[in-house]
Amino acid sequence: MKTTSEIRQSFLEFFQSKGHTIVPSSSLVPDNDPTLLFTNAGMNQFKDVFLGLDKRSYSRATSSQRCVRAGGKHNDLENVGYTARHHTFFEMLGNFSFGDYFKHDAIKFAWEYLTSPQWLGLPGEKLWVTVYETDDEAYEIWNKDVGVPAERIVRIGDNKGAPYASDNFWQMGDTGPCGPCTEIFYDHGDHIWGGPPGSAEEDGDRYIEIWNVVFMQFNRQADGRMEKLPKPSVDTGMGLERISAVLQHVNSNYEIDIFQTLIKAVASLLNVQDLNNKSLRVIADHIRSCAYLIADGVVPSNEGRGYVLRRIIRRAVRHGNILGAKSAFFYKLVPTLAKAMGQAGEILTTKQAHIEKTLKAEEDQFARTLERGLALLEDALTKVENKQLSGEVAFKLYDTYGFPLDLTADVCRERDILIDEKGFEREMEAQRERAKASSNFGTDYNNVIKVDGVTTFKGYETTETEATVVALFSNGKAVETIQSGENAVVVLDQTAFYGESGGQIGDSGQILSEICNFEVKDTQKYGQVFGHIGQLASGSLSVGDKVFAQIDTTRRHAITLNHSATHLLHAALRQVLGEHVAQKGSLVSENTLRFDFSQPEAIAKSDLEEIERIINRKIRENIAVTTDVMDLDAAKAKGAMALFGEKYGDKVRVVGMTDFSIELCGGTHIKQTGEIGLFKFISEGAVAAGVRRVEAVTGEKAIALLHSQQQVLNQSAELLKADSATLVEKIQQLQEKSKKVEKELQQLKEKLAAQAGSELAKQAKQIHGVNVVVQRLDGVDAKALRTMVDDLKNQLGSAVIAFATESDDKVNLIVGVTSDLTKQLNAGELVGLMAQEVGGKGGGRPDMAMAGGSQPEHITKALDLAMNWIQAKL
Repeated sequence: MKTTSEIRQSFLEFFQSKGHTIVPSSSLVPDNDPTLLFTNAGMNQFKDVFLGLDKRSYSRATSSQRCVRAGGKHNDLENVGYTARHHTFFEMLGNFSFGDYFKHDAIKFAWEYLTSPQWLGLPGEKLWVTVYETDDEAYEIWNKDVGVPAERIVRIGDNKGAPYASDNFWQMGDTGPCGPCTEIFYDHGDHIWGGPPGSAEEDGDRYIEIWNVVFMQFNRQADGRMEKLPKPSVDTGMGLERISAVLQHVNSNYEIDIFQTLIKAVASLLNVQDLNNKSLRVIADHIRSCAYLIADGVVPSNEGRGYVLRRIIRRAVRHGNILGAKSAFFYKLVPTLAKAMGQAGEILTTKQAHIEKTLKAEEDQFARTLERGLALLEDALTKVENKQLSGEVAFKLYDTYGFPLDLTADVCRERDILIDEKGFEREMEAQRERAKASSNFGTDYNNVIKVDGVTTFKGYETTETEATVVALFSNGKAVETIQSGENAVVVLDQTAFYGESGGQIGDSGQILSEICNFEVKDTQKYGQVFGHIGQLASGSLSVGDKVFAQIDTTRRHAITLNHSATHLLHAALRQVLGEHVAQKGSLVSENTLRFDFSQPEAIAKSDLEEIERIINRKIRENIAVTTDVMDLDAAKAKGAMALFGEKYGDKVRVVGMTDFSIELCGGTHIKQTGEIGLFKFISEGAVAAGVRRVEAVTGEKAIALLHSQQQVLNQSAELLKADSATLVEKIQQLQEKSKKVEKELQQLKEKLAAQAGSELAKQAKQIHGVNVVVQRLDGVDAKALRTMVDDLKNQLGSAVIAFATESDDKVNLIVGVTSDLTKQLNAGELVGLMAQEVGGKGGGRPDMAMAGGSQPEHITKALDLAMNWIQAKL
């Protein structure tokens, strides 16, 4: 048996013996070709030669080109590991003629290499060929010169909806060199389902394309005209992995020597016993593309080629996680790969240290985010409706956790769940709009707003102040005056507006004078001054103007409730989970509070409930909230906690709620904890390795949440004719009843099917001693159809049965043939013919085959065809 490396070398040596120059594989990063993300075919490096823009010292070339198809137009990533022949990385064996030989020699070379005992020695009778429908020249060469029988030569016309849009007509683009092609297929044998090219069963695995010969003989003009090229050329390609599978007598590329070596190496690393596990296939494929991309200079990143590389690495690591990987493993496969690739692995050996280092760094980085992202996804998958994951969840995984959409799709595929991709795109577009909108107000003014002096903050004791405008900024530049409609930043000498810090968002409100109304949307600190960011709704505003500034008190109060609740939350977390809990970040707005903290594992539901009980107990105790300004050392001696990311001066503000909570904090707070009213968690999850996040609501928002939940509970109880106390018990009873009814229904269906089968047996027609039943049976599911066919075959002895049924505007077809008739009548062939009549396809064994379709209005035609076909065969 030839190894993959031996096949690669023999191909190059064969064409070298035919006067071809062996040209090394080019880089996976196309040289000066912005139209390609990666090299994806052997002809890429010769593109300018075919276009006449480059001239080489040779007119015949051969190569084994490494290719990647995992991004852009040519993207096989989602299929990798789930099909027999899709890969992110593959090698394309090719021979090329630049105005030298043409169809006759190209065809003869291909046939000689494939069939000559000196080379591959494939049996000629196992090979089929296709030609473009009007390419009589290629047809004659195959038939007359090579000797391929007419029945194994298939003409393929324009099967893609437009002139020259065909599987057998190749085009470089909308214009430029193009021409017909001829393809060579290998027949694996009738033990594998599938039909020859051009047939209804061509998507099966029996007939596999192994070689494509493109005859570039035209130059397509913008108006569609085909002008003959003065020097017709040849571009061929044969997938090394595919031809290796043929020669090594296996039907899947993953069974060839290179992949088996890699699969066994992965299994050994991860202690996996089942070598047929699809995750092993994914990892074995992905190490090839990742290693070669890095060797060719690509590095993981968040854009372009680097982003595609990152996606592939992350997909491999995720599959390692499925197999139980506890630490970095992917990079350890590089030495095995380099050795398995033979001469093609030399570049990997040369750059092995760099490849391993790059892979391990990326693997470690992703491992830190994988656990929390998968936890969120797994939780979301338990809540999906109609077998579809929402676009919002998919986007959150992408945006927050770095999960590419195809990685989320990969996990969903294993659960037979679809993704709302349109919803994902809506979220993506909304993010773009937010980024665009924020660019108006979101300028980093720290570098452009420079104001001498200090804004005095009055917001602890009041919600409104009289002030003087000390500076104005428009588009990042200092100005003296702004007019109605302008966006600007207003700096005052004193303000009640809180500038965003310590997790508390900035205040909003109005700045008023006798001639203006400035709407404040946000407040930020710039050094020692406060910038009021917003838009002048009316009038004009100038430096030196006297104004009246008042905050949105309703919004401020809601923010204050959430901020004080955050202090209670921090203390309760430490009391229940332990002293290791420390704040790692927070966001306090008018709607919710968010709190990040150090915690190595998910919080148990019972602990969350206990934390919530403690907080609400402290709220009911109506504890006085005190604030004191003191020396930093004195505050620490009092037990005050300094918070994550905050800078403190010599004098600090200490916020206390008895001895339950004492923190250094510059934010605004309520006077009594009872003002919070109610605290309610809404979520808990991971955001980083060892960091958890909780979100909660307080006050009116918490009450509204409880009302909403109670309404759902009441409606559910009403629908189930129960009350809230007995609702769970009622649901359990209904579940048990549903299972029992489903079981009884299935038994009834099987009983009815058996009875119907008996009736149909009486209606069987006799054709030359064979019982024939061809019927339309609506309202019968697929399982019952199979039962009926099996029963009829047993009852009738020698029989042919064909049924069609309609359900939800779809057609189900089934054909059964008793074993004594399968040489005359093939069930798979008949069901395929019927499927064509109803707009579908299908197949199966000679004795039993099924198909589907989308045109129920043609069921009668399909059944008539079946009867006529059976009569003709008998």
